[in-house]
Amino acid sequence: MPLQFTALDWAVLGGYVALLAIAGYLSTRAKMATADEYFLAGHRAPTWLVAISVLSTVQSAATFLGVPDYSFRGNFSYLAVVISALLAAVFVSKILIPRFYRVNVSTVYELLEARFGVGARRAAAAMYLVGRILASGARLYLAAIAVSMIMFLDVNANHIVVASLILLVFGLIFTFIGGLSSIIWSDLVQVILYIGAALVVIVFLGMKIPASASDIVTGLMQSPGGVDKLQIFDTSLDFSAPFSLAAVLTGLVLLNIGNSGLDQDTTQRLLACEDAREGSRALYGSVIASFPVIAIFLVIGALLHVFYERPDLMTGSAQALSGTFKGEKITVFMHFILSEIPPGIRGLVTVGVIASAAVNSGLISMAAVAIGDFYRPWVERHGSKPESHYILAGRVMMVVLGISLFIMSILCYFWQRSTNMPLLEFVLGVMAFAYAGLLGVYFTAVFSRRGSSMSVIAALLAGFFVVLAFQPYVVSALGLPTQFAMIAFPWQLIVGTIVATFVCMIGRQSEQAHFEQRPHAEN
Repeated sequence: MPLQFTALDWAVLGGYVALLAIAGYLSTRAKMATADEYFLAGHRAPTWLVAISVLSTVQSAATFLGVPDYSFRGNFSYLAVVISALLAAVFVSKILIPRFYRVNVSTVYELLEARFGVGARRAAAAMYLVGRILASGARLYLAAIAVSMIMFLDVNANHIVVASLILLVFGLIFTFIGGLSSIIWSDLVQVILYIGAALVVIVFLGMKIPASASDIVTGLMQSPGGVDKLQIFDTSLDFSAPFSLAAVLTGLVLLNIGNSGLDQDTTQRLLACEDAREGSRALYGSVIASFPVIAIFLVIGALLHVFYERPDLMTGSAQALSGTFKGEKITVFMHFILSEIPPGIRGLVTVGVIASAAVNSGLISMAAVAIGDFYRPWVERHGSKPESHYILAGRVMMVVLGISLFIMSILCYFWQRSTNMPLLEFVLGVMAFAYAGLLGVYFTAVFSRRGSSMSVIAALLAGFFVVLAFQPYVVSALGLPTQFAMIAFPWQLIVGTIVATFVCMIGRQSEQAHFEQRPHAEN
């Protein structure tokens, strides 16, 4: 039976707002005089704090809601993605981060101007903005549907709009006031809260399951049908399996390279460190920290499997599970939150959902790209402006971009109804549209002397459309073999990256300077 949001739950939510306000105030007492201080925290952010902020950026509502659902239905194979993240971190820390600091960039797409020209830089920045609006809008929607269910006990369009606005306002307030420094400190609060909420749920589940810990582990390893629910490595060669070991060592490495080294949402934090060495340490720290975080949410899913589907471990009293809530498809974790979590704890879990869905990081990274790669170069061609002008422009741009994320979240309300893809795969797969082209372009830039501004633009488009061609609605519309629609997003990303790399290398040999030779004059 659904449980109503109570005054105690609202009090917990109010406490969350107060904590963020305090964190934001303490982090912004010093006046910001330059755009560098607003967008990159003046390169003075502590390494440990950047690592936590990167962790907060990488984890999202898809982790909070999608990972438990994944282990409930399957096993622990998603934990293997940490291997992908670690391999990607080695590449990014050895190849990309040193170049970012050597050229003193404010956005990662400035590197392409040194190699291919300003057109390539702007094309890559535009592709990032498109991809980030898609991904952050999808994450905002996933969190909005959860918040709507928890707070209003329904998922009608009006309450989805209200929930999206609530989440967006949280993100805008703490980004608007203090820039990246404020976001990094609020990320610390949010990580503590959503991990704390997850741990509370584990304890609560443990109290509801009568079996001992050893019996639970044994039962999970010997599930009906001989399934090992604790299996980490999926050694199959199934191209529809997104987290098989083959996918982990190939496509998911590419995905993490894109996320850690080519996505301004993450790299903006790494650039906030004092130097390249500290940026690399922060990246490694975030990867190491992600292991226990992912494990916590996988454990929740496994315990939910016991609670709902293992009467042998529940002494014959396993709970009934419905796959819908007032006609809306929901995850098993949402079902548990809606029907089992008592007041107070329910408010804490709501805070966890909101914290995991914070859109402030996406807003400031997109604003940094819009101002640094488009607006500032245009303004400086017509004269000079004080640094305060670019801070104000960044704040205005965040409002504009926030509106675009809000619109995208509403569009996802309808998009989600056209696909049966699980939440985790849905959100991770969205960024493949942008990453395929960006990976092809950067691989060409780093490992060859070929390519031109025009071939960069063509490669970005080629990567996007190759990934698009694998989508079920496109496969059906074009009459392609139905097997194409079954290929998981890591393999889509591989194909898209390969095609984009070849397209980019068609361009004539570049006569632009090496990255290291580019003088930095803008910041």
